[in-house]
Amino acid sequence: MGRADLQLHSDLGDGLNSPEEILDAALAVGLDVIALTDHDDIRGSFLLRDLAAKRRSKIVVVTGIEVTTRAGHLLALFVEDEIPMFRPLPETVIAIHRAGGLAIVPHPLSYLTFSVGERALRMLAARGDGSSFVDGIEVRNPSYAGRVRGERARQLNEHVLRVAETGSSDAHHAKLVGTAWTEFPGDDGAALRAAILARTTRALGRTWTLREHLDGVAVQQWRSMVRDPYKRARRRIRRKTRPA
Repeated sequence: MGRADLQLHSDLGDGLNSPEEILDAALAVGLDVIALTDHDDIRGSFLLRDLAAKRRSKIVVVTGIEVTTRAGHLLALFVEDEIPMFRPLPETVIAIHRAGGLAIVPHPLSYLTFSVGERALRMLAARGDGSSFVDGIEVRNPSYAGRVRGERARQLNEHVLRVAETGSSDAHHAKLVGTAWTEFPGDDGAALRAAILARTTRALGRTWTLREHLDGVAVQQWRSMVRDPYKRARRRIRRKTRPA
């Protein structure tokens, strides 16, 4: 069985460590697959994939991004381009699928971070449209924000959504990489993708201590709330002003 950490953040976004340090940490804890999912910015994911290839690392890097939708955050995995921000949730899921990716709901239902809520997920399920339905839901997240509604998310998936269960560390610090993970048959990206679609994954891991939560939290929150939104706004403005 392989182990994949599907939600990691680098210092190119609101994380605290470089892609190099993240790759080293993933290797140290024995992960098989990782995904760097900085907020609304896929460039770090490409950098990490190239770094792993250059090192001939045994760790497989899946490209990814944590997309900001109007309903909450959504992971786009196996994509090769950024997914536009601030779209309705169904439109974002469709865009991910058209890009060849998978849509995973991170820290679902949480009221401690910007998360897709139960009503939005039930509305997706009621649509009965596979193209706009998510492929997985994160039911194991070691942070307070991620686990505050974890059991409710698990129940919702069991009785309503019935999609793949995933686990991710949501690590913004290299020390926390691999503290939660998705277990799947196989050990590479293709096997992981197949397992998510076949719903043969399992979410495993531990919870963080208070000290682990507080380590570097001031810097991380400043990047998340101040620096990164400013950077993303500048990128959007530059794109809109580029000549056709």
